[in-house]
Amino acid sequence: MSIFVDETTKVVYQGLTGSQGSYYGRLNAEYGTQVVAGTNPKRAGIEVNGVPIFATVAEAVEATGATASCIFIPAPGVKGAVMEAAEAGIELIVAITEGVPAHDEAWFFNQLKRNHPDVQLLGPNCPGIISPGKCNIGITAGHIAKAGGPVGIVSRSGTLTYQALYELKQKGIGVTTCVGIGGDPVPGTSFIDCLSAFEVDPETKAVMMIGEIGGSAEEEAAEFIKNNMSKPISSYIAGVTAPAGKKMGHAGAIVSGGKGTAAAKMEALADAGVRVGNNPTEAGELMAEIVAGL
Repeated sequence: MSIFVDETTKVVYQGLTGSQGSYYGRLNAEYGTQVVAGTNPKRAGIEVNGVPIFATVAEAVEATGATASCIFIPAPGVKGAVMEAAEAGIELIVAITEGVPAHDEAWFFNQLKRNHPDVQLLGPNCPGIISPGKCNIGITAGHIAKAGGPVGIVSRSGTLTYQALYELKQKGIGVTTCVGIGGDPVPGTSFIDCLSAFEVDPETKAVMMIGEIGGSAEEEAAEFIKNNMSKPISSYIAGVTAPAGKKMGHAGAIVSGGKGTAAAKMEALADAGVRVGNNPTEAGELMAEIVAGL
């Protein structure tokens, strides 16, 4: 199986008429994803790469039965786009856009929790989600992922998401689902959301978790793992040499007040029984050892 998306998932692209949306929408469709609609209130009625464009998400859902959306619109419009998708009945919203204001993220995160608790928001500022051989929503290159399981991947870093997929493919290890949750301060989907989903997925036998400095998400995940996970996990935490007080890459990747260090996160995960690598390749090697012992 897979988590969140599979071959039956129908996706509407909010921003399919833009350059990035049309490019990745086409690649996702070529991979086999059911890209069934796009939206643009000013261009409704046209087609992009053979995909019909609707004025609103609600119209697209009614016409196509879409259950997921992918947001590729400029940052100032993401707040409205997320809420439009949720109010139209979309179950999974994948927001690729980076640079979304943190106060917008906090606002729609809380709006979803309060008024649309069944909606799963992924991102913003994330690479998306791929269930290899079934569905690819976002900007992950499909050819670097091997289908067939038994490993699930969850990562804060886009680049390291790709490396984790490729490290496993080189070792002949398949993936059930790879989720790039993004590194913004207010992510819609957490490590714990993904870990809990992988825990109950019968085809996911082990999990690879990629974290980074800043915040407390990895420590919270470690506590969850200690108390709730039965499946083996390997991990890598980026930012061992990052200086305190300096943002490194993602908006959320900053060590502040002595908290959020890579060392503290690695220690917490190791204490929870996670096998922690000192670099992405080592984390992949540790996962290969885990898979060999399954």
